[in-house]
Amino acid sequence: MNKRVPLLVLIITIILYSIQACNTVTEKAEVHIPDKVSYNFDIRPILSDKCFSCHGPDGNKREAGLRLDNEESAYKALKENPGAHALVPGKPELSEVFLRISTRDTTIMMPPPSSNLKLSSNEIKLIEKWIDQGAKYETHWSFVKPKKAPLPEPEDKDWVKNEIDYFILSKLEQKGLTPNKEAPKEYLLKRLSLDLTGLPPGLDLMDAFLADNSPAAYEKLVDQLLKSPAYGEKMALHWLDVARYADSHGFQDDSYRSQWPWRDWVIYSFNRNLPYDKFITYQLAGDLIPNATKEQILATGFNRNHKITEEGGVVDEEYRVSYVIDRTNTFSKALIGVTMECAQCHDHKYDPFSQKNYYQLYSFFNNVKEVGIESTVGGPETYAKKPMIEISNDEVNKILKFINKQDTNKLIVSVMGDRDTLRKTFILDRGAYDAPGAEVNAGTPESILAFDPKFPKNRLGLAQWLFDKRNPLTSRVFVNQLWQEIFGRGIVKTSGDFGMQGELPTHPELLDWLAVDFMNNGWNMKRLVKQMVMSATYRQSAVISPDKLKADPENIFLSRAPRYRIKAELVRDLVLSSSGLLVKTIGGPSVKPYQPPGLWETASSGRGILRNYKQDHDQDLYRRGMYTFVKRTVPPPVMGIFDASNRDQCEVNRLKTNTPLQALIMMNDPTVLEASRVLAAKLDREPIEAKEKVIRAFRLIVCRKPSEKEIEVLTSYYSDQLNIFKKQMNRAESLLSVGEYPLPKDLNKSSVAAWMQVISALYNLEETITKT
Repeated sequence: MNKRVPLLVLIITIILYSIQACNTVTEKAEVHIPDKVSYNFDIRPILSDKCFSCHGPDGNKREAGLRLDNEESAYKALKENPGAHALVPGKPELSEVFLRISTRDTTIMMPPPSSNLKLSSNEIKLIEKWIDQGAKYETHWSFVKPKKAPLPEPEDKDWVKNEIDYFILSKLEQKGLTPNKEAPKEYLLKRLSLDLTGLPPGLDLMDAFLADNSPAAYEKLVDQLLKSPAYGEKMALHWLDVARYADSHGFQDDSYRSQWPWRDWVIYSFNRNLPYDKFITYQLAGDLIPNATKEQILATGFNRNHKITEEGGVVDEEYRVSYVIDRTNTFSKALIGVTMECAQCHDHKYDPFSQKNYYQLYSFFNNVKEVGIESTVGGPETYAKKPMIEISNDEVNKILKFINKQDTNKLIVSVMGDRDTLRKTFILDRGAYDAPGAEVNAGTPESILAFDPKFPKNRLGLAQWLFDKRNPLTSRVFVNQLWQEIFGRGIVKTSGDFGMQGELPTHPELLDWLAVDFMNNGWNMKRLVKQMVMSATYRQSAVISPDKLKADPENIFLSRAPRYRIKAELVRDLVLSSSGLLVKTIGGPSVKPYQPPGLWETASSGRGILRNYKQDHDQDLYRRGMYTFVKRTVPPPVMGIFDASNRDQCEVNRLKTNTPLQALIMMNDPTVLEASRVLAAKLDREPIEAKEKVIRAFRLIVCRKPSEKEIEVLTSYYSDQLNIFKKQMNRAESLLSVGEYPLPKDLNKSSVAAWMQVISALYNLEETITKT
């Protein structure tokens, strides 16, 4: 017992020190109060977090009849005390809000102690100063039409490459930070190639870019990569998450669906640079465009990518309603960046969206000629659900040439198609399918933009509303998603929530400038991508100094290039491409690569054509990661471990984790080991010295030239492994047996096995699968 006392004392001392340190940090953080307090950026976040749940837009949960989310209500006399007011502009001492949040009397304190919410002293001071300055309300920043602010005037204009840099550098200077120098060319090439094509650069491209010392070398590289067919695949990858694309219907009886031609269309659309307004309009309402083409109708598969049941015994209307809800929520999250789903059962607690608003928006998607359950697993297999289109070989050969149809089987795709008569829409009490209330007509939230009576009250009219230049959200939301794809984090971190509970933009003027510029330049997506990657901000080195790490650990002000692991599908692409195994065929049906046995069988209901996993062979084993078959109930395990979406619902931002399982995948996955073997066999046959082989492998995989120390370590490692395998030939043969790609006949097994170990080590470097 006596021996434990010092340890206990030590632990208590550490805890007390930590508390003291936290308090010190808090007190330091509470020192700064801005000269001019902003409602949008200083006050609303506090009220939204601490007050709106009881005093916000949701009338059903509102306490004491008090709303603090709008000035009209907040200035009125209190319902329970007509002689008092929640807010008296200019007079904190007469404002009940300030009196209640600053009191120590727990009987009247707000928020009440029972809520487990509490304002910090800094937050109380901010509210006091805001009231003293007039308690002026502002419309939520994201619901105000964006405007192009004049470019800031930073001091170091020599660093600036384009308009983006003016905003970034100006904020850096305000924060006492300086940008990093431009990254070395090899790092820039890898970063750019991964961002624009999702593939590592080949040796020829590396050599050409390193040899080009002209001022236009970087821009020529950008243009070259933007023209690559792989650009469309890389851009489509994010959109597949947004559109919740999968190769199965979902739910327990999770059978096959043939929705992949829609994916081919998405890739094709990005490659031909279809403007964003058309890209979205086709997907929302291509079937309603006058004289709609087959391509425009195919694009509406976006709206039918949701889960569909094939289980017997379900209630038809319950599932039909769930499909409409999915489309409504996807539209809201993906295209206007708001959490409308919170208003499905009641008025939104934080944002100015009523339950009526929700079902007015829902109405646009409620007229589809569909049922809740069309067929069940065990009967005739249905790869698509009505409404659907059939695509013939003749159409693929003549008008839909972008579809990679490889056989003569009938090809069907679920698409949109409305009923001849309008289906009535009702507010559903608590969101229940069988509890209809008041009838509503199609409409949009007035707090965003009232629906123009000139627009048709259908999905085509909704698309027109979406791309009305008065709409404050559409352009901002897409620009932010694209910024997130390029820089790893959106200007608004919560890319699916631009509402009051979402994070504030780090660079609001830049976001608005880009949003307006995007609209004014024809919604040109390639132009927007090029703007971002041409900036000096993008070209910075990713080196992190201790001072910058301390001042801005999350790099939200971008004083350095972001450093983060590439997406799950791109990890696979990098491995296959660098080894020479990658099959670059674009589009077509999804494929089933190596997977641990028994996964589907364990989770399957035992019915349908997807009850067993039937691995593909030959070229289908070496397709890009985006073509890996996604069964919703058992998503690809390797992809899942690297944070890929399971495609159950719309996702606009993936998690980024770092777990031991990811390291185990890189060390043991058959695809990685097979790629190591194949590249090892190629290197072994090269008539060059071991040092040159190390350099070649390093450049192919890590995408830069190794240092002398790295060459020395890897060459020595090869020699050690070679000696081991010469003595243990059985071990070498076992190692070389992984994967189905054929081995060369005249193989030096011990040497190839040794090179395989070297290459495997390179694939397991953090730098290999990290964008730096």
